Amino acid sequence: MAVSNVALPAVDRVRWVVGEVCTPVGSVRKVATFLSSADRWGAVRVRLGLGRMRYAVEPGLYAVGSPTEVSPVFVSANYKLSFDHLRRELQGIDGWIMVIDTKGINVWCAAGKGTFGTEEIVRRIDSTRLAEVVSHRRIVLPQLGAPGVAAHEVLHRSSFRVIYGPVRARDIPEFLDAGRKASREMRRVRFNMGDRLVLVPTELVQWGPYALAVAAGLFLLSGLSRTGYTFPGMAGGRVALLFLAAFLAGGVLVPAFLPWLPGRALSWKGMVVGLLLAAVLAIVGLIPSAGIAGRLETAAWLLLMPAVCAFMAMNFTGSTTYTSISGVEKEMRFAVPLQCIAAALGTALWMLARFF
Repeated sequence: MAVSNVALPAVDRVRWVVGEVCTPVGSVRKVATFLSSADRWGAVRVRLGLGRMRYAVEPGLYAVGSPTEVSPVFVSANYKLSFDHLRRELQGIDGWIMVIDTKGINVWCAAGKGTFGTEEIVRRIDSTRLAEVVSHRRIVLPQLGAPGVAAHEVLHRSSFRVIYGPVRARDIPEFLDAGRKASREMRRVRFNMGDRLVLVPTELVQWGPYALAVAAGLFLLSGLSRTGYTFPGMAGGRVALLFLAAFLAGGVLVPAFLPWLPGRALSWKGMVVGLLLAAVLAIVGLIPSAGIAGRLETAAWLLLMPAVCAFMAMNFTGSTTYTSISGVEKEMRFAVPLQCIAAALGTALWMLARFF
């Protein structure tokens, strides 16, 4: 099969498309294997949760380098961050990228939700006419997509054999050099502190406005007393900061120290952090404990902080190797009602303390 590069029209608005490759089924867009400043800024924005559900690539077939009919075919989700990680690691490699429609969701989550699955892979092989582009019958899938794919069904329905690549895209060159065989180390799923903390900004930005609203409400309510209402001063600021401390502890400390916190359920890990935080703050005197009002407020924060931390911790259920779909569903059935009860009782005790 003769393959040649053709200049892409200047009107193309996608900066990471750098040309075209001619194939028997028509022109295929060629993509850059380096990330531009726009790509990097887009990654920063999506890590902050800004435009997360619109950060997607058009499904279809793409080329890197100068691929031929014998070049490898890599399958990617159409979440642009996943696509960018893949194309960046294919520098110096001639290959094809078949992007499937995962509704803008990354490989791991899409496999669990069913959008990175057998049906879509078979459909995309057919719609891209991949069998006419390459002479071999192999596609390389990311290992993290395996839970959603029945490899034997893909082979039976499309004649393409599924080969699972390494967990991390950066190991692809070594994987190809080894004859498309992944070492044990390449198969290992790691979820180190860096992997966990990179997820933190999204959750903080997503829930931050609600946390600030609750903190502002507590600030204003702290002015209530049995003698009437006075505009809160330092005491109101302290209450708002206590709530925000619980919010940040659940959103930052739980994922940071996830492997070392007791228990398996994320809600339990969050509760432990919340209890420890409340205890430490009470010991250092940031939570008053003198008199009836102090004891009521201490009891209130011993309920509120674990509830807030546990709620924030549960936001990571879709981002960790520690949970499964069935485990998440089971956890939510008992954890969410308990969090609501603890938050309600804590709020009631905190309000009651205002009148002593």
